Amino acid sequence: MQELIKKAGILIEALPYIQKLYNKTVVIKYGGNAMINEELKHSVMEDVTLLKYVGMHPVVVHGGGPDISAALKTYQIESKFVGGLRVTDAQTMAVAQMVLVGKTNKEIVSLLNQYGGKAVGISGIDGHLIECEPLDADGDGNPVDLGYVGKIVKINTELLTKLTNDEFIPVVAPIGMDKQGQSYNINADTVAGAIAAAVEAEKLMFLTDVEGVKDKEGNIIYAMTPEKACDLIEDGTISGGMIPKVRGCIEAVNEGVKRVHIIDGRILHSILLEIFTDTGIGSMFTKES
Repeated sequence: MQELIKKAGILIEALPYIQKLYNKTVVIKYGGNAMINEELKHSVMEDVTLLKYVGMHPVVVHGGGPDISAALKTYQIESKFVGGLRVTDAQTMAVAQMVLVGKTNKEIVSLLNQYGGKAVGISGIDGHLIECEPLDADGDGNPVDLGYVGKIVKINTELLTKLTNDEFIPVVAPIGMDKQGQSYNINADTVAGAIAAAVEAEKLMFLTDVEGVKDKEGNIIYAMTPEKACDLIEDGTISGGMIPKVRGCIEAVNEGVKRVHIIDGRILHSILLEIFTDTGIGSMFTKES
């Protein structure tokens, strides 16, 4: 009986969060080990399906770097990176689009549908969702030439809105298109942030392979403002591969996303733990302290 009461308590703890997020959009950037480990894969799909069934509007944006690298190796095409972004010539772009849209995206859709979700796989090409142009500068403004790597110009939300309002779960592959119809590979973190801002999401969640943003002593920083995050980048506390993720969080908050989270996708049901518990996990970014 005590175990049953404990389970009831967990549901009651979740109630105010369900009420607050009912009919609100939650954007989830799905990546890292959660895309590789089978148990974690199924955990994420269960979490996303549950969000839909309790009245939220989840939108999943996925990466697929390991799948692309494996496919390029099969075709004997060398992978090159500059500043963490894949240099994408015409051959690489063709493979990336084939893998992201035709393989990775459909695998996620299939898993969600197995758990009772009504998932629909799309890319930024569908419905002119992501309009882009060539990325010509890095995060510090230095000129770069990465080939068919895109910079987002506009997010057209009509397709996403129709899908989420009609009980579907959109699963978005990070491929965009310019005015001439040329496809571009776009960083998935960037796509997730731009979509979250465009649809005025209540939450944006990045599933990563780290516990969160840490201070110089190695302690997780549970909450911060964009100003605090910029200071931590400036003084070197935030460094390396965490910088683009944190910059994406800063931009999303500044563009109107209420809360942005970097959470550890290696933890089973990390999405539910963040959304439905009083303590949450990982690092949260908000406009106000």
